[in-house]
Amino acid sequence: MSYKTRKDYEAEVRSWGFRHVFTWTDGPNAYYKPHSHAGLTTHLILNGQLTITYPKDPQPEKKTYSVGDRIDVDAGRVHEVWMGNEGCTYVIGE
Repeated sequence: MSYKTRKDYEAEVRSWGFRHVFTWTDGPNAYYKPHSHAGLTTHLILNGQLTITYPKDPQPEKKTYSVGDRIDVDAGRVHEVWMGNEGCTYVIGE
């Protein structure tokens, strides 16, 4: 059984074509109000959970992601995010 380090996960996200890559941790129940980014972003969850919705979609739905999941958010797409009760650590690619 192999163990991946934070650097291994960051290298994986870089291999997807993202130049700016870093690991971020949010505390329990952290919240990000609706916002967007200028470019495509990706999030690879290493620990915990996050729930995301796209409030400007015709029928917005909340979806929860956990360890191992990858979430891509298109440039300019407005999204709103809640972290789980244990917080969330994830690798971000921009």
